[in-house]
Amino acid sequence: MAQRVSNKRIIAFLFAVLVALVAIAPFSAFAEGEEIEHYATWEEAKPVYFPDSTTTNMNEVAYAIEQCMNAGLANYEAGNMDAAYKCMQDGYYGYYEVCGFERQTMSRISGARKNEIELLYKACRQAVKKDQGLDVAQATVEELTTKLYEDALLLSPTTEAFEKLTGSAAGGTTVTSGAFFLEAFIILLREGLEAILVIGGIIAYLVKSGNKKKLKPVYIGSVVAIACSALATWALSILKAKSTMFGASQEVIEGVTALLAVMVLFYVSNWMLNKSETETWNRYIDDKVEGSVSKGNMFALGFTAFLAVFREGAEVILFYQPMLADAQSQNIGSGAIWLGVVAAVAILAVVFIAIRFFSVKLPLKPFFLATSILMAIMSIAFLGSGIKELLEGDAINLWNVHIPILSDLVAKIPENDVLDTFGIYPHIETVVPQLILLVITVILFIIAQKKNKKIKKEAAEKAE
Repeated sequence: MAQRVSNKRIIAFLFAVLVALVAIAPFSAFAEGEEIEHYATWEEAKPVYFPDSTTTNMNEVAYAIEQCMNAGLANYEAGNMDAAYKCMQDGYYGYYEVCGFERQTMSRISGARKNEIELLYKACRQAVKKDQGLDVAQATVEELTTKLYEDALLLSPTTEAFEKLTGSAAGGTTVTSGAFFLEAFIILLREGLEAILVIGGIIAYLVKSGNKKKLKPVYIGSVVAIACSALATWALSILKAKSTMFGASQEVIEGVTALLAVMVLFYVSNWMLNKSETETWNRYIDDKVEGSVSKGNMFALGFTAFLAVFREGAEVILFYQPMLADAQSQNIGSGAIWLGVVAAVAILAVVFIAIRFFSVKLPLKPFFLATSILMAIMSIAFLGSGIKELLEGDAINLWNVHIPILSDLVAKIPENDVLDTFGIYPHIETVVPQLILLVITVILFIIAQKKNKKIKKEAAEKAE
């Protein structure tokens, strides 16, 4: 009964933290001056700049974003910091994130490029928020818009209206059904892989340890997470429809969920590590009832499954909604998208089956050790991505922190999809916490190994 009450308190506390962060993240306060108006969303800007456009063209979106960011610079120069900050915020939450630009960049160019653009948006907001000077703000906005135009040409063909407004020559890539297939496939595979690795590892562990009957909480956690993802998506859609200032809530929710996952994964990793010796496991079985796992640990495993799915679920749904609308508006249809979904699900199923069945054939010690290491790696990856999300959602104001020597080394970390999957970015704000967690993990690993060796030695002496 006490354990049940404790778990309820934990859930209530974590929910309170999520609500508090979501509530405070979007708001900021600056001195007010004469405001230079702007269009807060692509939905507002499109009929003004491109009234004859029937589709969402990324070159046109890039142009509208440029006007929004330039309005922010004008407000900054006029001394209206609040309006300037809102323009910088709207340029991301009212355009890049909601009209498909972010999604297409991630799937058709690279996840690393998407992260680069997101962090440039963050730099623009910080230039205003910390009053770093008009020159810094102008240089950052120029770098951002230049990269957006480069990406837009890779994603969409230019239109006559765009060429007329900007004086640009015709160019760009024509969108095909193959592009929608690739987009749907990569997004689901990318977002689902982390969840499958975590859930597959937990399920394989329970089966291997003789607790196959205890799989129910893991499956329930996964299903509940899908339902909560849909609910969170619905709530965020309503909030964003009312005001773009609530756009930061998505990043904050993803960031907090990732950090919660770090704590739970770290706990599970060390718990498994301490059971990696056969003698240690046998002693554990003797202390409990054979084939059982304590309620506290079952809660941790089920909650881990929930966090792994929820962290990615809402984002996947938010990506697929406009993708389906884009396909319909361009007369391509949704067939290619659903084919991409099926292909991604098939690969994720293969990965799950490989973890679920083949890993169980491994000897006990290597299996527990490998599972523990996997959980530790995922916790470090989630820590990096979670902090990045909180930075992007302005829930954390640390930015451009400089540590001699280390900052220069971190800046040399390349940006690519492999490192992005493991939450490794060329930013001191994410790397330092990851290094600290890595050191703690190694120390606990050494302690656990010494403890297991001692138990193994005692068991051998007792057998003699």
